[in-house]
Order: sequence, then structure tokens, then C-alpha cells
Amino acid sequence: MKAINVGLCGVGTVGGGTATVLQRNANEIARRAGRPIVVKMAANRDLARAKELCGDDVIITDNAMDVVNHPEIDIVVELIGGTTIAKDVVLAAIENGKHVVTANKKLIAEYGNEIFAKAQAKGVMVAFEAAVAGGIPVIKALREGLTANQIEWVAGIINGTSNFILTEMRDKGSAFADVLAEAQRLGYAEADPTFDIEGHDAAHKLTIMSAIAFGIPVQFDKAYLEGISKLEAADIKYAAELGYRIKLLGMTRRRENGIELRVSPTLIPAGRLIANVDGVMNAVLVKGDAVGATMYYGPGAGAEPTASSVIADLVDITRLHTADPEHRVPHLAFQPSAMANLPILPIDEVETCYYLRLSVKDLPGVLADVTTILAEGQISVDAMLQKPAGDSAEIVIVTHTAVEKNVNAAIAKIEALASCNGKIVKLRLEHLNG
Repeated sequence: MKAINVGLCGVGTVGGGTATVLQRNANEIARRAGRPIVVKMAANRDLARAKELCGDDVIITDNAMDVVNHPEIDIVVELIGGTTIAKDVVLAAIENGKHVVTANKKLIAEYGNEIFAKAQAKGVMVAFEAAVAGGIPVIKALREGLTANQIEWVAGIINGTSNFILTEMRDKGSAFADVLAEAQRLGYAEADPTFDIEGHDAAHKLTIMSAIAFGIPVQFDKAYLEGISKLEAADIKYAAELGYRIKLLGMTRRRENGIELRVSPTLIPAGRLIANVDGVMNAVLVKGDAVGATMYYGPGAGAEPTASSVIADLVDITRLHTADPEHRVPHLAFQPSAMANLPILPIDEVETCYYLRLSVKDLPGVLADVTTILAEGQISVDAMLQKPAGDSAEIVIVTHTAVEKNVNAAIAKIEALASCNGKIVKLRLEHLNG
């Protein structure tokens, strides 16, 4: 049977891994796909590296558009990254009637609507399993495996750099800056770590999962982002005393009036499986009405784990290469004509539980003032810690479910008390109990 010819655009970490695994497991992949899948052409700035990884039988070029325009290429694999050249390559490939596989979460989160509309019009497929959580097949789970369910919420630890930092802060009691420096030394964090530690990377991935879970357009610009750079070791310690662990959590939830879409440091009960996902590992927890809570765990990055997802997409497209375009699995799980126009809720409308840490003067009646303000804001206290600190005391409060704007209003009132020392630390808390 005629082979499917693949054009690799980008032969970096993931591109090299893809070429290696396709060659090593060629027979097994052909058995699953029904025909061989071969790299016919590759584009990379470093021609010598591309030749070394892809072999002498592969046409090598330094211009990705050569791949896109080659008449014998069936599937273009975009592993360039970013949203400039990569976007041009993907749109040109679609225009030329070629299927596309990409690991580019930023491209899909920010331009997915445009890309999918063009692919639909041209009758080609765009697959992006590797764009979310590396080697974990969570996109396939959401698009296909859980298709019988109404998804209620999706929660994910989906940035390995931040998860490594938080794990080290918890285990060693170290300050954020010290652990970040260690992560950079080990190669887990970039020289400029902003994209990871401030939640951008996780929000790109969460935006994609939210669109698939709820059948809405990708709307990264409406996601709420809060990173871990201001997190203090004291809060990780107090959370542990109360039975919680702090993770950078991506959370998207269906509500009656819209969809929550947020990334922030979040307390999770220590007994939950997802709270015990440590180091650079990733995990996604999905709650469906029929199946309940299911968890997907594994490496969120790396050459061969991510290549595993890229090649799974290649196999899927190969199997469906000749299928009627109207009856393929839709890009965002729902038929394009059935997409919902649900709003993304502003962060003020979020409903969750909260962790509050405040320093107050150690005087009679102070705690009563604080709890009165919370009660007036319809905020119920679930647990409390009090720690002496000289003439002051540190109070840690965990609330039951409350609306964020009510919590913010109560915080402003408490901070205005003469007995309150400085700003209050606020973190969100999710029980994730299904």
C-alpha cells in the first residue's frame, strides 16, 4: 500500500524525537495505521542536524515553505513553535490541501478558530494532541473517549516547570527565587521563565481543553492568569498543616451563566491523586456526568513523549485520509454548526473556596471583627489556624465556596481595619472530589 509522506517543519527536540520514533517503530506504526508513514522531507535551519536525525533518504531544506509546496507531501508536521512563521506554514499547508499535525499550543490557543475554519472549508484535518500535556493523550480522551458525557469541569497540572518549583518549595522549604535558579540550572526553566511561571503556557493548554470540553471557540484572551512568582514558602507550609498542597492549577468549569477559565496557584486536598503529581510531571482531571472523575497522568514534555502524541495524530490522519470530511471527528469535538456561544466568566464571578492569610495585632475582639466581615459577605469559614508572632498574630482562614467578588470586598474591609497589618494573601482552593 502507498506510504503516507510526511513533511517535518522543525527538527528540534520534538522534531528529532518524531523522526527517531517513526524510524525505530516503523513496522509497528504501519501495522496500526494500515500503511507505512515515512518522513519524505524536512525543513530546519541547521541542515546538518536535520540530515543526521532524519537520514540520507529524506530531502532536507532550510525553507519550510518548500515542504508545504512539495506535491508529494500528504501531511505537514509543524514543530517550529510561535505564531509567526508557524502560522504561515499551517495556513499555507491547509490552502494546498494538506493535512496538518502541530504541537504548537500557542498557535492553536490564539489562532485555532481561524485555522479550523480554513481546514473545514478545505476538507483537511488539523491534529494537535501534542499541544497539550506532551505525551498524555488527553485531547483524544476529551474529543472521543468521553464523548458520551457532559463535561462538568477540567482541572490540570499542565506546566512542568512550575510544578517542579512548587514541589521543591514544599519539600525543601526554599524560597521561590532559590528554586527558580535551581530549575534554570537543571534546564527545567528558561533563562526568561515568564511564559511558564506566570501561567501563560498553562493557559494556552487549558484554553484548548476548555474549547473541546464545552464545545466553545478557543478564547485565550479571556483566560484569567495568575502565576507563582509571588507565592511565599509560608503559605505552602500553612497549606500543608491544613491538609492541602499548592499547585499551579488550570481550572475550567461549566456554570449556568458561562464558563470559568483560569490558571492560578490553588490549594488541593493532599489526599487527592492529582495533589501528589510532583516534579515535572503533568496530570489532567476531567469530571463527566456519566463517568465521574477520570485522571490522565504522564510526562508533559520531552522529545519522545511528545513525539508519541505527534505520531498518534499521524496514524489517526492516515486511517481517515480517504474518509468523508463531513464524518471525521471534529477539530473541537463538536460539529462546527453546533458550537455553543457560552461566555467566559470574569474572575470576579468565579465560585470556589479560598485560603486567606492575614497578620493582625494580637488584641481582644480582632478575630470577631474579621469573622463578622466575612459573614456579612456571605463567606462561611471552614477551617482556621492562628500563629503568634510577637505583638501580632498570623491567621489563616479556609472558606467554604464563595463568589470571588464577595471575597475581594471582604478583604478590602478587613485590610481597612486598624488592627490589620498590611495586605492579605488570597489563594483559591479546589476540592476536586468529583
